[in-house]
Order: sequence, then C-alpha cells, then structure tokens
Amino acid sequence: MPSVRVRFAPSPTGPLHIGGARSALFNWLFARRYGGTFIVRIEDTDLERSSRRSEENILAALNWLGLDWDEGVQVGGAYGPYRQTERLGLYRRYADILLQKGYAYRCYCTGEELAAEREALLEKGEVRYTGRCRNLTAQDCARLEAEGRKPAIRFRVPEDNVITVNDLVRGKVSFECAGIGDFIIMKSDGIPTYNFAVVVDDHTMEISHVIRAEEHLSNTPRQILLFKVFGWKVPEFAHVSLILGKDRAKMSKRHGATAIEQYREKGYLPEALVNFLALLGWSPGVEEEIISLEELQRQFSLERVAKSPAVFDLDKLNWLNGYYIRQASPDRLASLALPYLEKAGYLSTPLTPEKYEAVKAMTDSVRNYLSCLAEVTEHVKFYFADQIEIEGAEAGEVLSWPEVPAVLSALKEKVAGGGEITETGAKKALKEVGKDLGVKGKKVFMPVRAALTGSVHGPDLNRVMVVMGREKVIKRLAEAIKNI
Repeated sequence: MPSVRVRFAPSPTGPLHIGGARSALFNWLFARRYGGTFIVRIEDTDLERSSRRSEENILAALNWLGLDWDEGVQVGGAYGPYRQTERLGLYRRYADILLQKGYAYRCYCTGEELAAEREALLEKGEVRYTGRCRNLTAQDCARLEAEGRKPAIRFRVPEDNVITVNDLVRGKVSFECAGIGDFIIMKSDGIPTYNFAVVVDDHTMEISHVIRAEEHLSNTPRQILLFKVFGWKVPEFAHVSLILGKDRAKMSKRHGATAIEQYREKGYLPEALVNFLALLGWSPGVEEEIISLEELQRQFSLERVAKSPAVFDLDKLNWLNGYYIRQASPDRLASLALPYLEKAGYLSTPLTPEKYEAVKAMTDSVRNYLSCLAEVTEHVKFYFADQIEIEGAEAGEVLSWPEVPAVLSALKEKVAGGGEITETGAKKALKEVGKDLGVKGKKVFMPVRAALTGSVHGPDLNRVMVVMGREKVIKRLAEAIKNI
C-alpha cells in the first residue's frame, strides 16, 4: 500500500463525543496497521462556537484513550499550521485561483434573499442555489459593491456531471451535480466553508485516506469536484456507519453519556472504551470481544467495517469495563478509586503508606462487583459506616436464626483473643466456630456477613475481616449481638 497519511479533524465546539472518538480510533488504527502517519488538525472556522477550551478537551481525551498523533497541533510537523484559523491566507490564495480560472464567482445575495429563495424552492421539493449571481458582469459587481454588499465566493458546479464516490466501506455511490447547486467556498467575512477548507487542507497535507462518519458522505461530491478542478489527486474515502441507540434511533443523551470525558469521570478505563469503540461497526472476524489496543493495530482493516449502523449497547460497555477493572493491578485500582472515595468524604489525601495499603486491600476486595469505578463508593460504604444498616429482608431473616447469638459471640471471642486478622486466620476462626458449635458453614458465614456488612452478599468474608481490622470486627459483632 502507498504511503498512508490520515487525519482526525474535529471542530472544537464542545467535548469529544463517542462518534468522534470512534472516527479518531479508526484513523489511528489504520495508520498504525500500515505504518502510516496519523495527523490531528483543528477545524476552528466556526468562530462563534469554537474555543481553545474545547480543543484542549478533545486533545486530552485522545491522549487519555492512548491515541497519540505523529503530526498536528501540540506536536507540529512539516505541513502546518494545523489550525484552520491559522491558514486563512492559504484558503484565500486558492479561492483567487478558482476565481481567475472561472471555476468560481462572487455572490452578492443577502441572507434575506437566500432565505426567500430557499423557501420558494422547498415548496417545489428542491434544495439548492439557483445561480442568480452566476453571470454577473464586472459592472454588476461594481454596482452591488457600491451598495455596500460584501460578496461570498461560490463554486460553479457543472450541472451535467455525475460524481461517483468509490467508497471503501459503502461501495460506489453516485450523485447528480444538478441537484447540488453552486455552493459557497468563502463566506463574505473571508472565512472558508468546511467543504473548501477541508479540500485545501487534505491536499496540502497529502492526506491519502479520509475515514469519517457517514453523515459526511453528502459532502464528498462537492469535495471531489474541488479536487478535480485543481487537478489534485483525490484521496480514498471511507464513510463509517452511524451509531444508533438500542431503539435504533440516532445516538443521543437519552442512550447514555455522549462525551468521552463523562465516561472518564464515571470511572471507565481507557482500554475498555477503546475496545468498545472498535467493535462499533468493525468486526475482528472472530468471536473474541476482548481485544487490546496492540491487537487491534494488528487486526484492523477497512474491509471488515460494516455498512449497517452500529448499536451503542451500554450493558456491553459495562461488561467490558468490568472485565478490565478485574484485570487491573491492585495499585492501579486503588489510585483510580481514590478520587471517588475522597469526594464521598471517606478519606482525604495524601495518605500514609499504611492507609494506602488499606485502601488497596479494600478496593481489591470489591473489584468483582464494579462495572465502573464511580460505583466503588457504594460497594465500600459498609467499611466506613459508624453503624451498620441491615439491607433487605433476607439479611434481617438471617440474623433472626436461633444459632446467630452463639455464632457471633464465639467469633467475637476468637477475634478478641488473637492478634491482627489475616485471611488465613479469619478463615480458620470461622471454621472453628462452626465446628465448636456444630453449625454448618452457611449458618456461620451468612450471619457474620450480615453483622459486619449489613448484607448477605458481597466480597469474600475473609478479606472483609482483614480490611476492617480487629477492632472494627469486634465492635460490629458486639453491636449485632446487642441488637439481636
């Protein structure tokens, strides 16, 4: 394959969303698979809505996902600058070339005139510019400018042409030029429109493949027309399907969080989100769904990108994230959980080494119950509670068993008579209580768990006792005996 140069070119009008992140990932994977170059440039010509804050959010999200770039904003490169607002002179120069060669013309229509024309055309079922300024003379232009009108520049679309896009995902897609209409390439304020700026950028940055969302497919014939009149090589196009919710409607806030930062704040791991995004519209060709970023680089190809829409399944994302949480090292898990524990008021940082080890053991004990790290506060709350609240009828029923007072008293005495609790020691003590009282395991473990945690379900009881420590275990057993 010839040299691969791909780009992710977001508009900094808000945070990085799921769809944009998937486009960035597919471009990154394609570049890495074929030893190419991944470029990040910023399309910030929407001056009212663009902001550096949004740009920083997008770049931070890409870094968090592990999608580093070879050229672009922050890293530089030979084809910069990489923000469109820093390339305005370039767009003006190419627009002038089109004017000189007759491929473009000045349009003096006001917003009101265009709105009226659009309304009239809509009644006929048409949506295009009719070309009222197409054949203005120099005298006409001078007169209109004397009236104070500032012209936009429109591209002169050949009406009898058919543009065919050989899309690497969707196959051949054809567009009638007659239905496109002459489109604006430079607005009256000197700012280029998307379809013009992106063509100039893709050419001057030598982009080989344009991998983007399906919603841009209708822009492609306009861009191909521009490439061709300049005599430039047209890049390969690949339009990736839409992302839908489970109800088959377009992905929106009601289907779950849409911004990458929201998933980060909830405690989703970047490797889980990358794994999930990769499977939104792409198949590895095997049933395996746990795929690392390194493996994705080896396997990714546009041939296995689906034409049909991808369905955003939050349950699947939670399952994947739970898997990666269970694979995380105890140190990483503890460090990731700390902000949630501190926000909940359970602790304050910095921690002493002893406290950190306790947090590590505590978070490790509940990892199997987490689908995202924000849930950790709910699962560890019993460790921090001053008094245990019995949760549900089942735990209350267990504590009403006739054997319970004797079981809890016997365990309390064993713990009080020993040293610091260890997992082996806790297991031994529980076993001895059952043996001494002639009580089967269930009749020991369930009431002890209910007394210590308020529930009959949860982490391994031996580990719970270790994390709580000797004094707290004794105190909770004594409180449970008293309440019974």
